[in-house]
Amino acid sequence: MLFASGADLQGMNALITRMPLAKQVQRYVLLTTLVRYDSTLAPQPYLARTWAWSGDGRTLTFHLHTDVRWQDGVPTTARDVQWTLEAARDPATGYPRADDLANVTSVLAPNDSTLVLRFFRRTRGLPDVLTDLAILPSHLLDSVPHDRLRQADWNEHPVGNGPFRFVAHDPHRRWVFARNPDFPADLGGPPKLDRFIVVVVDESTAKLAALEGGELDFAGINAAHVAFVRRDPHLAVLDYPMIFPYGIVFNTRRPPFDDRSVRLAALLALDREEIVAGYAFGFAQVADGPVPPGEPGYVPVPRVPFAPDSARRLLAGRRPEVELLTVGSGEAALEQMIQARMASVGFKVSIRQLENGAFTDRVNGPRHDFTAAVTGIPGDLGLGFLAPLGQLTGMPVPADPAAAQRLFSRELPVAWLYHPRGVNGMNRRIHGVRMDLRGELATVVRWEAGPPP
Repeated sequence: MLFASGADLQGMNALITRMPLAKQVQRYVLLTTLVRYDSTLAPQPYLARTWAWSGDGRTLTFHLHTDVRWQDGVPTTARDVQWTLEAARDPATGYPRADDLANVTSVLAPNDSTLVLRFFRRTRGLPDVLTDLAILPSHLLDSVPHDRLRQADWNEHPVGNGPFRFVAHDPHRRWVFARNPDFPADLGGPPKLDRFIVVVVDESTAKLAALEGGELDFAGINAAHVAFVRRDPHLAVLDYPMIFPYGIVFNTRRPPFDDRSVRLAALLALDREEIVAGYAFGFAQVADGPVPPGEPGYVPVPRVPFAPDSARRLLAGRRPEVELLTVGSGEAALEQMIQARMASVGFKVSIRQLENGAFTDRVNGPRHDFTAAVTGIPGDLGLGFLAPLGQLTGMPVPADPAAAQRLFSRELPVAWLYHPRGVNGMNRRIHGVRMDLRGELATVVRWEAGPPP
């Protein structure tokens, strides 16, 4: 079964990965997490068979399955979980969701099947990060200094303990995983697919052609291509909710977006309904903040209207120069819509398209060498993605998700554009597929190949 990705997966190390699809491959394909969400977003046992809180809500004890083995035959134990969580807590590692573990005081493994987490403060509910962080093999990685984990050979040649086993990685071309026949029944048992292959196809029309030609079984498609795909009797279109807000990230460390009035003028200039209708073809909704309405933790905030005259008054004759960074090599339709609207109120906007690695280096790298960038922000159900946006924008963001959403509404370090729906084209020979807020691959162990119905 072949699944298209727009870029290589950046390795299998869950401690350093940001790419959403790579994280899904880690937690649903190659590795395991302590717990996982079901379709109602309720946490369910996975590597941990049970867990319990102390009466004061400050100690969480997990009891693990004892029959889960790494691909090299070594048992998975509480020591692996302890090592993974301690590495995640170490700033030298650079784990993207380290802030989610800030309330943890200690991680203990009194025996091979027991893990104990202790917290500074009373904690309500299971921390979402425990459903997201895939556990890594301590016996293969504990000799690597935490600040060198990005260079570990294991990242490219991983040994997993999940429903699929690693077979091969052809850089920038494909990742190959094979069915693990020994995956325990209590964790879901072996998958129905013999092979799961991620194929790197970085151009949308090439993905579409390969999907139509039967060379791919799944491919993310542009909303503009949905009607075309639906006309093919061998293909189906799956669309599903996701937390992946798109916006213009402003670098508030430098002009012109160190001035809130300029940030507000940019947002007032944008017709976001036009973007949803003309660019996303309706497979999205206008975003007033980083969390989609109706999702867990959403805080309603006032909508900033499309008001170009107000934007001109705020600029008061100023002509701010903006280099708008984006990923890609094509026509940049979204960026051109933004450019035209901002230019109409007085901004001088130039578009610069970069390869994904160069974009990430300039925007997310330590220099934050950008003025404004159009990008999607990978989210999570625990909303742990909000606080790290402070490092991106240069404006500190509170750890509390509700306070963070109010700050984004008040200070506008990001001009939120829209909340997209995920859209995938699928060959009808694949059955048992469900895609939802958990991601595209949440049910991959139940997928099976066969003749189209």
